[in-house]
Parts: sequence; C-alpha cells; structure tokens
Amino acid sequence: MKKNPNVTKQPSKKRKQLYTAPLHRRRKLLTAPLTPVLAEKEGIRQLVIRKGDSVRIRKGSFRGIEGEVSKIDYKTMRLTIEGVTFEKSDGSAQHFPVRACNCEIINLKNMKDKRRKAIVDRRLPEIEAEEANVKS
Repeated sequence: MKKNPNVTKQPSKKRKQLYTAPLHRRRKLLTAPLTPVLAEKEGIRQLVIRKGDSVRIRKGSFRGIEGEVSKIDYKTMRLTIEGVTFEKSDGSAQHFPVRACNCEIINLKNMKDKRRKAIVDRRLPEIEAEEANVKS
C-alpha cells in the first residue's frame, strides 16, 4: 500500500497534472540543464529559463543552433529563440517554438539579479549534501 494517497506514478495522471497546472507552476517546469562549464562555475546543474538567456538546441532538426530566448510561452510550455525560424507557404518566416528540455543554457543573462542569485545560493547546500551522501 502506498504511503501518500495524493502521489501517483501513472503517466496519464502525470500528463493531466502537467496540462492543468497553473501558470506559476508551469514556470518552474521550464528548466534546462546548464553547459558543463557553466554548471561548474555556478555550482548547479539546471535552472529555470528566463528571457534573455542564451541557449543551444540539443535535439531536433534545429540541433546545434545557438540563440537568445526572446519569448517564453507558459501556456504551451515552449520557448521562442532568435534565429530558429521556418518558412511558411506564403514565403514569410515564423519563429519555431522549442521545448525547454531540448535546450541547454550557455549563458545566463542576469546573474546580478538578487532573486536569481538567491535561487542559486539556496540550492548549493542541497547539492553539496547529495554529493556527500553519494560518496559515503
């Protein structure tokens, strides 16, 4: 018997939680890993993506393209990246929405922001404790 009746592993219920989540929770789900160099420098492995961050696409037909995040759509949970466009049938270019999990963060726009810095500082002790548990 499971300990907590409110926790589930069923994929259909997890998808429903994702699709019906309020916007303030969806924001936290739009995370991406940092590049190994940046992760070593900041001391964390992943972070919530913000407008202005530089990212590299890791998967899909646009793999390898780097650009700056110009828009984040929390409703569809997609990013708009400068330079990632496709041509419509009438010849005009349109931005292609990309999932956050298919990107990696190359450069953080504003680490001088006190709220973002606080997030990184708050998560550092948790990561150090996990590493100590793994080693022992």
